Amino acid sequence: MLAKRIIPCLDVDDGRVVKGVKFSGMRDAGDPVELARKYNDDGADEIVFLDIGASYKSRDTLLEAVRETAGAVFIPLCVGGGIRSVEDMRAAMNAGADKVSVCTAALRNPALLTDMARVYGSQCVVLSIDAKRAGQSAWRAFSHGGRTDTGRDAVEWAKEAVLRGAGEILLNSIDADGTGLGYDGELLRRVAEAVPVPVIASGGAGTLEQIARALLPLDGDAGRGSADAALVASLLHFGNTTVAQIKQYAQSKGVCVRW
Repeated sequence: MLAKRIIPCLDVDDGRVVKGVKFSGMRDAGDPVELARKYNDDGADEIVFLDIGASYKSRDTLLEAVRETAGAVFIPLCVGGGIRSVEDMRAAMNAGADKVSVCTAALRNPALLTDMARVYGSQCVVLSIDAKRAGQSAWRAFSHGGRTDTGRDAVEWAKEAVLRGAGEILLNSIDADGTGLGYDGELLRRVAEAVPVPVIASGGAGTLEQIARALLPLDGDAGRGSADAALVASLLHFGNTTVAQIKQYAQSKGVCVRW
């Protein structure tokens, strides 16, 4: 079984890490470089930086933070938010990113995933899906920071994106985001069963038990978990737990984690 990853997520707006609930009500959570260094030292497997600011200034500030972080840590860095073209991807990679996450631009132009994969390889292309429930066992993919319903079925979009070149899926539940009530397990399972690439669970982690459950193998398949990695934000940013504590607990529940 491949070891599962614990990935702190830093939502950055104009140079500061912020965190809200269901994409609103943002609170300041600290300096992105300082937090990235802290999580690296505590055993994080990767760091995700997401630019949620609306200005080019915010994006430039984020890339500067990525440059500084890349020189200080030795774990993969993923950059997302405002990535609209291969040129934007190149800027992020040149700043020190190992991969990029794309959401709205891929929904607008799915061929972008193919173009990115052709230039940098699928392993560098992460499709971020902001999914919201649209009835029983149905979810739609939203764009523009969770504000616009695209009408696309989230599971079908994940399948199409992989065929077009996405090498990983970052699956975020809008309904659960920041609530601390747990990941959307049904959504996670549906997508993990539908695609052959790693799936990162995002949105809603509130307890160590919830994180471990998301990483445990699917029924009847000892080698495949519901998620290959767990994205964690509020629990870490506001001092509720540490990366090391998450890994220790998950391991105690039978999850194979990286040390």
